[in-house]
Amino acid sequence: MSKLKRPDRRTLLIGGGVGAGLVVAWAVWPRTYLPNLTAAPGESLFGAWLKIGSDGHVAVAVPQCEEGQGVFTAMPQIIADEMGADWKMVGVEPAPLNPLYANPLAAASLFELALGSLPEQLQRTYTARTGLMLTGCSTSIRNFEDQLRQAGAAARILLCKAAARRWSVDWQSCGTAGGFVIHGNQKLGFGELAGEAADESLPADLPLRSGDANRLYGQTVPRLDVPAKVDGSVNFAADIRLPNMVFASIRQGPTGETELVKLDREAANKVPGMLAVVTTSQWVAAVAETWWAAERAIDAMRPRFKTPEDVVNSDTIEAGLTAAFEGEGARIASAGDLRAEFKGAKLVSAEYRVGLGLHAALEPMTCTANYADGRLTLWLPTQAPGLARSAAARAAGVGEASVFIHATMAGGSFGAKLEHEVAAQAAMLAVKIGRPVQLTWPRGEDFRHDRYRPAAAGRLSARLDGKGRVTGWLAKVAAPETGRELAKRLLGGDAIVTASLKISGAGDPSAIAGATPPYAIPNFGIDHHPAKIGVPTGYWRSGAHSYTAFFTESFIDELAHVAEQDALTFRMAMLGNEPRLARCLQMAAQLGGWQGGQPGSGQGIACHMFRGSYVAVMAEARLNGRQVKVERLVAAVDVGRVVNPDLVKQQIEGGLLFGMAAAVGGSTGFTENVADVRELPELNLPTLASCPDITVEIIASGGDPGGVSELAVPPVAPAIANALQAASGVRFRRLPLLSDAE
Repeated sequence: MSKLKRPDRRTLLIGGGVGAGLVVAWAVWPRTYLPNLTAAPGESLFGAWLKIGSDGHVAVAVPQCEEGQGVFTAMPQIIADEMGADWKMVGVEPAPLNPLYANPLAAASLFELALGSLPEQLQRTYTARTGLMLTGCSTSIRNFEDQLRQAGAAARILLCKAAARRWSVDWQSCGTAGGFVIHGNQKLGFGELAGEAADESLPADLPLRSGDANRLYGQTVPRLDVPAKVDGSVNFAADIRLPNMVFASIRQGPTGETELVKLDREAANKVPGMLAVVTTSQWVAAVAETWWAAERAIDAMRPRFKTPEDVVNSDTIEAGLTAAFEGEGARIASAGDLRAEFKGAKLVSAEYRVGLGLHAALEPMTCTANYADGRLTLWLPTQAPGLARSAAARAAGVGEASVFIHATMAGGSFGAKLEHEVAAQAAMLAVKIGRPVQLTWPRGEDFRHDRYRPAAAGRLSARLDGKGRVTGWLAKVAAPETGRELAKRLLGGDAIVTASLKISGAGDPSAIAGATPPYAIPNFGIDHHPAKIGVPTGYWRSGAHSYTAFFTESFIDELAHVAEQDALTFRMAMLGNEPRLARCLQMAAQLGGWQGGQPGSGQGIACHMFRGSYVAVMAEARLNGRQVKVERLVAAVDVGRVVNPDLVKQQIEGGLLFGMAAAVGGSTGFTENVADVRELPELNLPTLASCPDITVEIIASGGDPGGVSELAVPPVAPAIANALQAASGVRFRRLPLLSDAE
């Protein structure tokens, strides 16, 4: 098997052409980026991250998309803690587009194949120079915590200096608490000092706060986004209303090479409120006085598209995965001498498969666009505002400097709003119609043109020695090169990305992310077999970990059965090098009342680690006819330092339910290049009535913050599958569960 060749810097510079020239130029070209945060009357700017008003309010700029994960609370909480602010006086606003807010950690994860060949410093330089503001891969706190603490410390020091100047004392003898600068019995409010403080100078080193008194970090404080969501005052993209605005609905062609060939405009014109029809080779949009009129009009038009030559059905997707195993795989990770370990040995083998995963966010793709006086303005929820701006500019035929993005909160995303087709479509409609346009994809369109979590298959083999220990492990994973696809689609015109992808070799590390087992196995190999399934794929909450953890933790459970050992004991024996993961396993088992996963117990367990965090899940589940009944989920997590315990618990609970949804549904088949699923009820998502009892334990840790929002997703499906095996004696090796029983 060929090994994946990761080009070094010299290879990139020699073979990269135009991209190489840019790398060299950027490496030696210094640049300072200036803040472009705007102050309202009565506010004073304190760098790129915060403003203080004369009334004492503190406004924090957040460059991450608030999609329910609580980033509009956690990031301000870090700054407020470092400042000594009063939480009741802290507010938040979306940050403007600026390289200062670039997220190199998310870029390195999302575009590993495209950027992984660059040295780390050049990755950071590239991310800043291209203004890659990204939300994804559980990076918000991991990437920005230090910058936020530095910003809070700087504001605190400036405020202390302003107060010290008034009191004629050493600023280092002053402290802050509750929105006041304090020196002995003297105190002055932040608002009273803000104007003077903004003109003070900073020392070379910024001392950070120490001690536990009057700290917000680590405390459960009220979420800043909740009140506006409760009273309805917050604006999502579909809430935007502009003078003279119209509404649009859309139909796009089936998956593959297609084009619009026929529609009935006269039928559309008979719909009251209908205004215009806009077509391209790929889609048709109806524009009307209301969205419902636009949707009725587009239905009346009955648009017809050319049938693609390459037919995609559920069986062709399965065939694509099977065919991938027949090709040569790329060895992505390895240890020891697996060939020698497997030679002549009796192996335990199993094959697992997962179907396409839908994002199925409550809010479908939506964007409001206005084009006037050469200026294009967009309101949309986006995890990549800079990329959305670029796409809209190309579609409208204007320069990026003429495009302005207003990032709204997202009604869920799970990775879907990294994509920007809706921004380009809305921009084109606004230019053609000459009026503000709000484009909303109907639910069926949102499902038919999702960028799905790829279907994947895993063929796993292992050797057990005479004592039931795993001495050799081989995982062959057939999956599309989603990382390559994502980089081409989102960063496609970039010379560095194009050059890097050309020399990246076979295989895609992001397609098998999480496949290396956390256990102490002396000999192992992890191979990626690139699969062509004919369906566009994209980033989905937890990425490839969502299926590689299912493969690994299901197979480990099977090996424990072969070794005639308790599934928990079997795992613990191999986790000597991962004490944090072992502790999570022990905690989940204790909290859940683990009975050893004995036949009839309906208990299953699984664990996983990624993005610097650790999780174990115990599930209790059983079969109820042809339905899976999950009665209980118990999770123990170690995510390092915790900014806000409630936010962590909320995200773990949400991740458990998201993982459960993918385990029992959340998927679609394909028929003649069109997704079978049209409506939410078809996805078999958990409801309040079907939700299990959930217990989450956060293990105290002094480690650096790890990822949270995706952490609980990967181990849920294998925990449930393992529980079903204990309950019924049947091993389920396919997701969604019950789609195929073996």
